[in-house]
Amino acid sequence: MTAEATDQLPTDLFSVRGKVALVTGGSRGIGLMIARGLVEAGARVYISSRKARVCDEVAQELSALGECVSLPADVGDEAGARGLAAALREREEKLHILVNNAGATWGAPLEDYPDSAFDKLWAVNVKGPFRLTTELLPALRAAATPHDPARVVNIGSVDGYTVSRTENYAYGPTKAAIHQMTRQLAARLTDDNITVNAVAPGPFESKMMAYVLDDPEGRKAVEQRVPLGRIGAPADAAGATIFLCSRAGAYITGAVLPLDGGISSLGRRS
Repeated sequence: MTAEATDQLPTDLFSVRGKVALVTGGSRGIGLMIARGLVEAGARVYISSRKARVCDEVAQELSALGECVSLPADVGDEAGARGLAAALREREEKLHILVNNAGATWGAPLEDYPDSAFDKLWAVNVKGPFRLTTELLPALRAAATPHDPARVVNIGSVDGYTVSRTENYAYGPTKAAIHQMTRQLAARLTDDNITVNAVAPGPFESKMMAYVLDDPEGRKAVEQRVPLGRIGAPADAAGATIFLCSRAGAYITGAVLPLDGGISSLGRRS
């Protein structure tokens, strides 16, 4: 019987040191928070985003903290997702961690809300993570063991299971879809020793939230509606992801982890 099969706790319970990770949308917002956390924790991290120059600059900045490589791509396009997977496989035989963070949003008045918004958000928020995950299955399988599975972490949203009063009619439904797809993939990949979980953030500093958080009164209003009284911090996003990707999270799959300051369980404060 191996040490992993006993009740003895490993000393590196929350370690991801030496693992290879890919974070899409890793050049800003929650994706950058996660990428930075993984780099600082000793993983070799590849980040991807649509804007090559920005992706390169952020990777260079993170390289001062550890190992980070830029792989620009548009995962909302099938060819882009396949190309990103191919670029990663050229560099790495094994992929221990895949964070599907890249996402899009679209706001417009109800009666003017276009079909193209649903098409774009479905492509980026749902089809992109699905295609990239399936394309990278060989590398994920190569990294997986029964006691240290390969990990897929999909970034959902509190809007995937609560109702927002913002006029963003496609965003919440696509995030609900990524939550359900997480469960579906988790059920399929248990025999491959690959866990699939989702993190569902509430308000964090991001381009999607900038229109509210950049205004002091808007920020205050958002903070007051969160039960814990604040927006999410970088350590919150990184910590939740590192937990799911470390030995501590090896026995969790098919879960959607709320990261919302209590909104999903306690409701927004009025």
